[in-house]
Amino acid sequence: MRRRWLDTLLRRPNALVGGGLMALMVLAAMAGALHTPHDPIIMDFDAILQPPSSAHWLGTDEWGRDVFSRLLAGAAITLWIGLLVVAIAVATGTLIGAVTGFVGGWASRCVMALMDALQAFPSLVLALGVMAVFGPSRHGVVVALGLAYLPAVVRIVRASVLSLREKEYVEASRVAGNSEAYTLFRHVLPNSLSPLIVLATTLFGWAVLSESALSFLGLGVPPPAPSWGGMLADSRNYFERAPWLAIAPGLCVSLTLLGINLLGDALRDQFDPRMKNL
Repeated sequence: MRRRWLDTLLRRPNALVGGGLMALMVLAAMAGALHTPHDPIIMDFDAILQPPSSAHWLGTDEWGRDVFSRLLAGAAITLWIGLLVVAIAVATGTLIGAVTGFVGGWASRCVMALMDALQAFPSLVLALGVMAVFGPSRHGVVVALGLAYLPAVVRIVRASVLSLREKEYVEASRVAGNSEAYTLFRHVLPNSLSPLIVLATTLFGWAVLSESALSFLGLGVPPPAPSWGGMLADSRNYFERAPWLAIAPGLCVSLTLLGINLLGDALRDQFDPRMKNL
């Protein structure tokens, strides 16, 4: 069953292209975490703003640091932040959405009122507010973005649970004497994971873009640690003299988002019954 599901997914061109781009990002992140051609932090004043060459494949920045090495290190930071943001938002949002959707009552309405209040703020604006409290740091970015994306997960999971809690197999589980908690986590929650998987891929793309935006604004990963958004911000004063400083991180962000979106589209088509024969 799993093999047939995977074969069907891999026959979709968007899954192949998106998966390939994401595999490149993972490999770049692994390389950045383990080893880079040059130290991404140490400055070399004898190699300031050098164009791409055999020694520096993508040139150097205004401090003489190798751009290619900083891109690899930035990929590791971006992947780490994106995965943590998705893990926090999905784990917390799934628990809240499942319990509020299955139990209902006034407590559920109060929680959803709070989620609606959070969702009234654009996610990036909410993240900026949280970052103003925590200050620029990796952990602050994770907490801010995890909180910003929490309402979306809660609403998706709660809607799925609400549509499933009256199904016959749920009633059968209750008649069999199973507890409400067992029924929820054994029968209801596993059947509501399909839209959550698609949402998780979308959240990862949002996290990558938002982390880059926060770093671009100076509220993300603090320097001298490399980040794609921070590299884009630093390149503004040197675009005419050294365009590679903006082109390289810009392409990394664009290709990563393209891969995530294509993979998310493929997963959506795979789980959507109306798309089974397409």
